[in-house]
Amino acid sequence: MEKEIVIFGHKNPDTDSICSSIVMADLENKLGNHCIPTRIGKINKETQFVLDYLKLEAPKMIDKAEDRQEVILVDHNEATQSIDNIENAKIVKVIDHHTMNFKAPYQLYYRTEPVGCTATVLYKLYKENNIEMTREIAILCLSAIISDTLLFKSPTCTEDDVKVANALQKIANIDMQEYGLEMLKAGTDLGDFSEEELVNLDAKAFEKGDTKFVIAQVNTVSIEDVLKRQKDLESAINSEIEKRGIQLFVFAITDILNSNSEIIALGNRTDAVEKAFDVKLENNRAFLPGVVSRKKQLLPDIDKNM
Repeated sequence: MEKEIVIFGHKNPDTDSICSSIVMADLENKLGNHCIPTRIGKINKETQFVLDYLKLEAPKMIDKAEDRQEVILVDHNEATQSIDNIENAKIVKVIDHHTMNFKAPYQLYYRTEPVGCTATVLYKLYKENNIEMTREIAILCLSAIISDTLLFKSPTCTEDDVKVANALQKIANIDMQEYGLEMLKAGTDLGDFSEEELVNLDAKAFEKGDTKFVIAQVNTVSIEDVLKRQKDLESAINSEIEKRGIQLFVFAITDILNSNSEIIALGNRTDAVEKAFDVKLENNRAFLPGVVSRKKQLLPDIDKNM
């Protein structure tokens, strides 16, 4: 019996992680491999909007990799962001758009590009393999690009992302500005999430030497509405700090309409945040004008000041 290859994105998956898992499985299956898309976390509201629009079921949720299970990673390459037991799985491919922080004691296919979204790379793989995209797959890819680039407003957005999005729009036959804004707004409905859920909704863990830190992010159309819950959010963040043994937790509240963020920073290394952005935290908060990207704006400056 042919081995089944499992595909998944990072923990606390965003729209790129989920959509790219589905798209990568489609590509691999058309290339003659037996693959299934999976996920290692709950579906957020933005991603659910995409799945509902296409009338698709969410990929199967799994909590750990089986020993020697063949897997393909999309939209991540760090073990801290991947599935439990990843060290005992056999990674056969990685398709990503993040900084490379990956080692393997064997050869494998590794493709990463300095673009705003994994789906941009996947579109290129379809073209390179002369495989035609269906409308459904095009909409999945377009949704991922819109999400990761905040409708092309994020500094992570590249010319390649825009070029690919325009090509995908033709296949998808939708107005990507209208669809994209509706999709992004769906993800800003945070009212029925608990504080614990909010701080873990899109949280990524990082390590710098012996220092462990987390940068979490939520999108909104009203920063003030989220800050009304600051006291309870801080309690949830402090619980995560104690539970996970981390030195810094940064919670970014990003205004997708005005392209700014307010951050809440807690832990014993908040000095790294103050140095990174030349700010003084007041009430554990700082306003960061023009900051919307974890990958390109938050992480690099915090990391180098650790």
